[in-house]
Amino acid sequence: MLPGAVVFDFNGTLSDDEPILLRIYQELFAEHGRPLAEAEYYAELAGHSEEEIIGRWLGEVTPELVAERIARYRALVADGRTVYPEVRDAVRHAASRLPVAICSGASLEEIEPVAAAAGLLPYLTTIVASDHVVHGKPHPESYLRAAGLLGVAPETLLAFEDTEAGVESALGAGARVVGITRTLGPARLARAHELAPVVDLPLLERLLP
Repeated sequence: MLPGAVVFDFNGTLSDDEPILLRIYQELFAEHGRPLAEAEYYAELAGHSEEEIIGRWLGEVTPELVAERIARYRALVADGRTVYPEVRDAVRHAASRLPVAICSGASLEEIEPVAAAAGLLPYLTTIVASDHVVHGKPHPESYLRAAGLLGVAPETLLAFEDTEAGVESALGAGARVVGITRTLGPARLARAHELAPVVDLPLLERLLP
């Protein structure tokens, strides 16, 4: 039986940008006197909203810090190059079968330009970004909101996530979860229902025949 809808995380799942995010946070945090090591980013911060990441590491969140982080990200990836052709094909296939959404801890201001440049927007029914929820991942609020906007029961969602926080968020809403292991590896995503290295057309054709 087909699921009710497909929901993709954005950073690290559709967009191969976690190393870019790491570099941005490293530069920004070093400028504020608290350097960030790669291992620390992937162990403690990856998968959370920018507000959560900045707050955890610097002890405060200001609109200026968030805006600077977003501006640096958009300057590097707004051309859509981090969304590879095989990912675009996978999203198109999913959209030919079911409603498709993005559910992300990133802000809409950074998701939309990349998704537009990559040609994904025509295939998306909705986007749930950090702007739209009170509680970010790993809380299930974003997935529950996505289900409501898509008009389906949360337990019928097929979710794709690349971090523990994302997997926990989707599971908490009752969704079936595919863990994308590119960012953190399989061991840390073991609670997902199944694992795959990347989002690509063969994976979506198998899951949505």
